[in-house]
Amino acid sequence: MSQKTCVIFGGTGCIGTHATQHFLEHTNFERIYLADLRPPCAAGYASRLQQAMQAGRVVYVPLDARQPIRSGILPERCDTVFNFAAIHREPGHAPREYYETNLLGAENICAYASAATASQMLFTSSIAPYGSSEETKNEETLPVPDTPYGGSKLVAEKIHLAWQQADTSRRLVILRPGVVFGPGEQANVTRLVRSLARGYFVYVGNKATRKAGVYVKELCRAMQFALEWQHANSQPLLLWNVSADPPPTVEAFVQAIGIVMGRKRQPRSIPRSVLMGCSYPVDAIARLLGISQPINPVRMRKLFRSTNVEPKRLREAGYQWQYTLEQAFADWQQEAPEDFLP
Repeated sequence: MSQKTCVIFGGTGCIGTHATQHFLEHTNFERIYLADLRPPCAAGYASRLQQAMQAGRVVYVPLDARQPIRSGILPERCDTVFNFAAIHREPGHAPREYYETNLLGAENICAYASAATASQMLFTSSIAPYGSSEETKNEETLPVPDTPYGGSKLVAEKIHLAWQQADTSRRLVILRPGVVFGPGEQANVTRLVRSLARGYFVYVGNKATRKAGVYVKELCRAMQFALEWQHANSQPLLLWNVSADPPPTVEAFVQAIGIVMGRKRQPRSIPRSVLMGCSYPVDAIARLLGISQPINPVRMRKLFRSTNVEPKRLREAGYQWQYTLEQAFADWQQEAPEDFLP
């Protein structure tokens, strides 16, 4: 790759932190700018990032992508722009917040990319635009989002497409990853790991439910592969799904985590109706008392709804996966052992 300078919007989140460390090691970016609301990660697994900041190779720029990007706050010229900026937790935000962040952010970031004459952009969308379904889906499947998050991501894709189509010299990669997990994720898979470590995880009739997902370091490898493949094949636009292949089941996730933690006991199962019936009063009481807790009807429904989305184009391009599920969780445990403690 010939790029020398890049700007990563959403650069201090989970994906941004790992992507920065990957780029530091595997690309020749001379300087990487991290544009985000919160400061860079200081956890142990981000030590390479911290060292690069001290050396001046990585620069943090406090920035809210929902607001127009002021001139002078970022480099006037930039080779590659990465857009990881988004809000994505469901539940957790009002419907308008997904659109406000994901659409305004896309517009402002594309405006910056145009002003900085960036020739290449990579946008991490999501598999959420496909909607939930037990049927296998791939890049040829018509997106039918059924959540505000999925709808906002699909519109954001169109905004990036308009940026690319406005100039024939521009190249765009849109990646639709499944659930991204690993150190710093602090979302559904982290909750799954901790519930297994503490012994209170149960199946709710969802052992065979497929959950397209990708280890965060695998996603970073897929990013680099996509950019290099695009350049080698002179393709102005790529739209690829990113997940383990095939998308793993909930049982496969649980078994891989259990092997890494050395636990042989199989979790019990409870009827789906019991869990859903309990989730409504528990959620109502928690809201009344202002308590944050994981028992939420929306989150519970997601437990047994498949996101069976395969990475067809990534596979056909010849990508070689590095991490099995077990290897991914073993690497995660090595990087952040505190996530696996009871």
